[in-house]
Amino acid sequence: MEEEEGDIYDGARAQFPLSFGKQSKPQTPLEAIHNATRRSNPNPNPKTTDQLPSLSSSSKEWLNSLCPPKNPTPPPHHDAPTVAPPPPPPAPSHDAADHDGEMIGPPPPPPNALDSEDDSDQDEVGTRFRIPLSNEIVLKGHTKVVSALAVDPTGSRVLSGSYDYTVRMYDFQGMNARLQSFRQLEPFEGHQVRNLSWSPTADRFLCVTGSAQAKIYDRDGLSLGEFVKGDMYIRDLKNTKGHISGLTCGEWHPKTKETILTSSEDGSLRIWDVNDFKSQKQVIKPKLARPGRVPVTTCAWDRDGKCIAGAIGDGSIQIWNIKPGWGSRPDVHIEKCHEDDISGLKFSSDGRILLSRSFDGSLKVWDLRKTKEPLKVFEDLPNHYGQTNIAFSPDEQLFFTGTSVERESSTGGLLCFFDRVNLELVSRVGISPTCSVVQCYWHSKLNQIFATTGDKSQGGTHILYDPTVSERGALVCVARAPRKKSIDDFEAKPVIHNPHALPLFRDQPSRKRQREKILKDPLKSHKPDLPITGPGFGGRVGTSQGSLLTQYLLKKGGMIKETWMEEDPREAILKYADAAAKDPKFIAPAYAETQPEPVFAKSDSEDEEK
Repeated sequence: MEEEEGDIYDGARAQFPLSFGKQSKPQTPLEAIHNATRRSNPNPNPKTTDQLPSLSSSSKEWLNSLCPPKNPTPPPHHDAPTVAPPPPPPAPSHDAADHDGEMIGPPPPPPNALDSEDDSDQDEVGTRFRIPLSNEIVLKGHTKVVSALAVDPTGSRVLSGSYDYTVRMYDFQGMNARLQSFRQLEPFEGHQVRNLSWSPTADRFLCVTGSAQAKIYDRDGLSLGEFVKGDMYIRDLKNTKGHISGLTCGEWHPKTKETILTSSEDGSLRIWDVNDFKSQKQVIKPKLARPGRVPVTTCAWDRDGKCIAGAIGDGSIQIWNIKPGWGSRPDVHIEKCHEDDISGLKFSSDGRILLSRSFDGSLKVWDLRKTKEPLKVFEDLPNHYGQTNIAFSPDEQLFFTGTSVERESSTGGLLCFFDRVNLELVSRVGISPTCSVVQCYWHSKLNQIFATTGDKSQGGTHILYDPTVSERGALVCVARAPRKKSIDDFEAKPVIHNPHALPLFRDQPSRKRQREKILKDPLKSHKPDLPITGPGFGGRVGTSQGSLLTQYLLKKGGMIKETWMEEDPREAILKYADAAAKDPKFIAPAYAETQPEPVFAKSDSEDEEK
C-alpha cells in the first residue's frame, strides 16, 4: 500500500514545476564539513610541547603531578582538540585526577560533596586556557594587508579595512561557504584604512583613514557624515575645529553611543559628538618635553570609558582621567616606554594593567599603580605595521598579539599567547607562512579568534574556532552550502514584434543589418581613398604613366628648377624698383612731394672685381 501511495505522489509531482513543494537535498554531515576546515597543525611544533604548550606550564605541571607516571591509560591530548564530540568510552576530560568515573553521561554518585567540588575546580583550572584552534576559515577579498578589524558585540557582522583603501563588510547570518562580503566601501580615495570601531549598540561604526576626517557609517554601510577638518594655518591646535593631519587611531566610547575618540599625526587627541559633525567636545594636547608637534600614534579607552590613554611619538604613554574640570595635563605620564613608535594600547577590565605594543619588537606589561618600571617585557616580537594591537581573552587570563614576517626569518606570522598571572609565554600559533599578523581579537560570545594578515599583494581575515566550544559565527556560514542554480533561475525574455510603433518604442534593427548599412557608407566606414590613375581632379594631384608625382617630376627634371639659391637677393629686389617708381600703389603716393630721392649703394661684387 505504501508503494502505491509513493507511485501516486511521484506521478502527481511530475505535473508541477521542479521548484514546487518540499525539496529533498542531500545534506553533508557536520563532521565532514568541519573536517574540511580543520587546521593541519594547530601548533607550529607539536612535538616540543615544553616550548609551545597549549596550556600554561604551571597548569601542566600541576596536572602531571596528579597523574601517576605508570598509568596504562594514555594522557589526554591537549594540542589537537577534537572536532566532533568523541565517543563515550575514551573520556576527553582535561581533568585526570579521577580515572574511575566517566565524565560523559550521568556520572556515578560522588563519595562525598567535597570530592565533587575538588573535581570541578580541577576541571575548571585545566580548561581555562583552552584556545579554539582546531579549525580555521579565511575571509578573503582584499589585495593588500588587512590593517583594521571590528566585530560587533553580537558577533554577527565583521568589518575589515585594508591598505587597498577599502572596507569590506561580512555577515555571518547571510554568508555561505564561499565567505564573500556583502558590501565594499572606499571611505577616502587614496587613503589607507587604519582603524574601525563599532558603537556599543552596534547600529553604527567609525572608520578612521589616513585623512584628517573620520567617517561614521550605519550598520548597512551607508555614510552618515564626516567630521570637520581644521585650519592648518592656525598654530594653536586648541583653536582649530578639527584635525589638520592624517588620523592614526580612533575608538568609540565603550558605554556612550554618542562619543568617540580620535588621535592624529598633528599631535592632538579629540573627543567628538557623533550628532554634531561640525564641532568637537574636547581637545587634548599631550605634555611634551620641548614645544612642537609630536604625533599621537594610538589611543584607547578603558573598559568604563572613564580613562583615556595616548601613545606619543617620543615613546611616552600619557593617561587622562575624565572628571569635572579636567584638561590636557595628564594624570599618569610614563616616559621612554619604548624605543620606537607605539602601535597598540590595551587596558585590562579592572583598569590596573596596561599593555603596550611597539615597533621595537616588544610587548610591555605596566602596572598603573607603579609606573616606574614595567612588570614584564616580552622581546622578539617583530612588528612592521602601525596598527598591530594587543587583545585579551574573554576571561582575561590570557593576552595575545601578532607578529610580522621578517625577510631572513623562516617563521611566518604568529599569534603569541601569554599568561596574565604568571606573565609567561603560553603558546605560539602559526597563522600564515608568508603574511604578517596585524590585528587580533577574541570574541567573548562566539569564543572565536580573529586575526588579520597580509602583505603587499594579498590580505585576509583568519577565524580560528573549535566546533566543540565555539558558538555561531563561523559555524553558521561554514555549514551553509552555496545555493545551486536551478532551471527556474534562467528566464528567457519574450520577443515582441511591433513594426508600426512610434520611433521611440520601435524595435532596434538587427546588428547584422546595421553593420551592412554602415559598410556601404564611405564616411561611417572610414573607407580609404583609392589611388588616382591619370590626371588629378577635385583638388587631388594625379599621376602620369602609373607613377607617383615625385617620381614623375624627378624623371622630367628641368621643368621645375629652384634658382633662388644661385640668385643675388639684392638684384631680385631691385628688378621691381622701376615698376614701383612708375606705378606707386600704397605708401609712396602720400609722400611723393616730400620724399627724398633714394640713392642705392653700388654692388659689393663690382668693387671686388675692381
